[in-house]
This record gives sequence, C-alpha cells and structure tokens, in this order.
Amino acid sequence: MKKFTFFIITIAFIILLGGCIVNSNKSDFDDETIKKAKNTAESYLKNNFKNINSIEFNEDYSNPMGGLMIRGTVNGNNKANFSIDIDIEAENQFNVGSIGKGKDFPERKEECKEKSCDY
Repeated sequence: MKKFTFFIITIAFIILLGGCIVNSNKSDFDDETIKKAKNTAESYLKNNFKNINSIEFNEDYSNPMGGLMIRGTVNGNNKANFSIDIDIEAENQFNVGSIGKGKDFPERKEECKEKSCDY
C-alpha cells in the first residue's frame, strides 16, 4: 500500500512540475509577432475608446494558457490598465479576442458600444 501511495504522489508531482515548466517560458513569441500584436492592440484601443492620448505596454506577453496577452496602461494612469487577449488567425491575421479594463479606463465611443469598431 505504501508503494502505491508513493507512486501516486510521484506521478502527481511530475505532472505538476511539467505544467509549471511548460508555462514558464516568457519568450514564446518572436519580436515580429509581439510588434504586430502591439499594433493591433493600439489600433483597437484608439478606435474603440474615448480620450486615449498615450499607451504604455508592459513586457509580459503570455497568458497562463500560453496565448498572447498584451498588457499596459493608458494616459499614464496605473488605474487605467488593460489586458488584451490577441487571437492569431490564419494568414497571420491578428484579432482582439477579449479585453479586461481597470477602474479608470476610458469609456467606449458611442458608435462602438454595440459592436467593436474596425481597427
């Protein structure tokens, strides 16, 4: 019985350790991909939200599931932060999958409330 318990604990430890190693690589995306994702995020923000004067990006580009996430702040306000999930479609088409916004993030433009405006 002790061997079986030890075996189960060892297997669980290996699985957990393997999952941590897989998701710990911060350089999953090349510079060109990150540049295109930032351009997509910047265009989306400027075309869909009011009063965006400046955008500052963070250096962490991965999400917990290994996808591409662009994070940053707008207008120099740390409470106006965002995280944008970028979907990479066929033929290197970059699209905004979802966006999370901080407390002081600017409002959406009126014409972009029902459906996202082109970006």
